[in-house]
Amino acid sequence: MDTGLQQVSLQRVKPKSENRIRAKRMKALYLMMLLPMLLLFLFHYVPMYGILIAFKKFSPGLGIWNSEWNQFEHFRSLFQDFLFIRALKNTLIISLLKLIVAFPAPIVLALLLNEVKHVLFKKVAQSISYLPHFMSWVILASMVGEVLSPQRGIINHVIHMLGMQPINFLSDKAFFIPTLVATDIWKEVGWGAIIYLAAISSVNPDLYEAADVDGAGRFKKMIHITVPSLVPMIVILFILSLGNILNAGFDQILNLYNPMVYDVADIIDTYVYRKGLEQFQMDYATAVGLFKNVVGVTLILGANAIIRRRSEHGIW
Repeated sequence: MDTGLQQVSLQRVKPKSENRIRAKRMKALYLMMLLPMLLLFLFHYVPMYGILIAFKKFSPGLGIWNSEWNQFEHFRSLFQDFLFIRALKNTLIISLLKLIVAFPAPIVLALLLNEVKHVLFKKVAQSISYLPHFMSWVILASMVGEVLSPQRGIINHVIHMLGMQPINFLSDKAFFIPTLVATDIWKEVGWGAIIYLAAISSVNPDLYEAADVDGAGRFKKMIHITVPSLVPMIVILFILSLGNILNAGFDQILNLYNPMVYDVADIIDTYVYRKGLEQFQMDYATAVGLFKNVVGVTLILGANAIIRRRSEHGIW
């Protein structure tokens, strides 16, 4: 009886001792993690104290804590503000269009690049496709403005040669949102394809060899082997994209839009920018930003829960 108790106690102590030994071996890695975790805490968690501004009648002279509580006044007035309703509607429209059109683009590009057998062409095409990702929207907006210019742009030059009137893509409400979606794809499609190409490279080559023995062509191998291997990555990125449904691209829109297209281009982020920095209504702008973030977190949690119920894939 005593021997059995001793064995049970040893089994309980053994994992703890193994964990301590493993922790000592990884001490250098823990020390390396200390600085990033400290920076994460200082720059991402400590500033959350500023969320209190959304619940106060903020006065810079009094400071955040000493300012008077507003009894949720800003949150009640959100949906009574026509400009906020317009910005919310525009944000949802632009984000959904990007999700529908731009989200599949990197998947398609990765599948196409994976089928290219010429190594040099594949590398050059991939390098060209992800180069715009490393440029800021300040630079890209000036390039887009020149290419789409009604007087100097090559696109309008072709349109004029076809006998049609030039189009002011950045000032016409009918063309501005398609221009946003197209330029967003141009900037991010190559970078997104890298993630899917990395997932494709981890597919077991034996599956392709078995498909060759069965006489499957390249298209069937892509449909029945490559695409299913991408499903876990697609699901994770789709959930994260849903969480960003209220982020329609602040940098892009701020550098491309103008007052002529405010009706279709003004989004929550640009609305917050004007309210907070231009009109100095920091408390109200914080309330709008907090609303947006709460919706984003809710969408991530909800989408992940639904997908986990129906499949084995998800973020956690």
